[in-house]
Amino acid sequence: MMSSRLVKSQLSRSFEICHLQNRARLFWSASPLYKADKATELESPEAVAKQSHMRSEPLDFSNNASVKAPKTKIVAESKYESRNYELPKWKEALGELFIKTFRLDMDKVRAGPVAGFYYYTLCKEQALQYEGEKLSDTAKFFYEDLKLPRTFSQWFQITLLHEWILFVRMRAMPFKYGRNYQQKLVDRTFADIEMRLFEEMNVNSGRIADQYLKDFNTQMRGAVFAYDEGFYTDDATLAAAVWRNLFSGRKNIDMVHLEAVVRYIRSQLYVLSRLSDRDFAMGNFKFVPPNESVTVLTPEQEAELKRKVAEKYEAMDKDSNTLPSNRSKLSYTN
Repeated sequence: MMSSRLVKSQLSRSFEICHLQNRARLFWSASPLYKADKATELESPEAVAKQSHMRSEPLDFSNNASVKAPKTKIVAESKYESRNYELPKWKEALGELFIKTFRLDMDKVRAGPVAGFYYYTLCKEQALQYEGEKLSDTAKFFYEDLKLPRTFSQWFQITLLHEWILFVRMRAMPFKYGRNYQQKLVDRTFADIEMRLFEEMNVNSGRIADQYLKDFNTQMRGAVFAYDEGFYTDDATLAAAVWRNLFSGRKNIDMVHLEAVVRYIRSQLYVLSRLSDRDFAMGNFKFVPPNESVTVLTPEQEAELKRKVAEKYEAMDKDSNTLPSNRSKLSYTN
């Protein structure tokens, strides 16, 4: 089987190359679509997509197999990673004592439940679809408005796009933490895909599953480099990367759909660029729904937002009752 260690060895070099100067790039290029007059109400990505008048149809994949709903939809391998799980009081007290005694770096430990579970679940659910089940509003944007095929491989491409958006913000964190968050997200992705291949796609051969995992790994590396190129250059290059990966290079592509996706991406990046390292590392982020538009903050609004965030975390740091597991060394002013 293709282990997470193999994925780690193949992707770690990519993480190192792309980390340098990423913070400056994130804040510099997060909002080229939003340099218009601030008084003008910007349309949401979904509204842009609905302006299409082309009768383009999804590509007809030969492996257009339906995705069967599993008996359980739990992503986490451990109940302790779920935000809804509450430890018994004695276990919680023992854990807090252990963290305090051995001075564990919670910013590193937190990467597992935050990036490996919470952020992966966010990415996975954006386009999650099962045969006979109603689509979520976000999934409708991708499968109905953008006319993408409802296949397992297409779900992976949509999930990968959202993971790359998070990669951009993770690279802007201090290197040792950002790389750890990225790796936890990648590890959980392939662990979950392997489980879904057996339980949902009825793959019964370990050799076949291993080949699928290798193919998905290749797709991930190629897509990340393509999206990075668009992120570091301009929207035209980013749109080309979206066309090659998300739309599989279809010939009858609607440029309105590409514009909608690029606007969707830039909206997420703008929100992430206004989020401090600590807020992001704590899991205080959700993707902006495609039917909502992002409004650029005025300098006054941005200053007020930073002031409130600083007050919140300054109070937490000074409070002697703050649990060791809730403490962080990451910046809340950036």
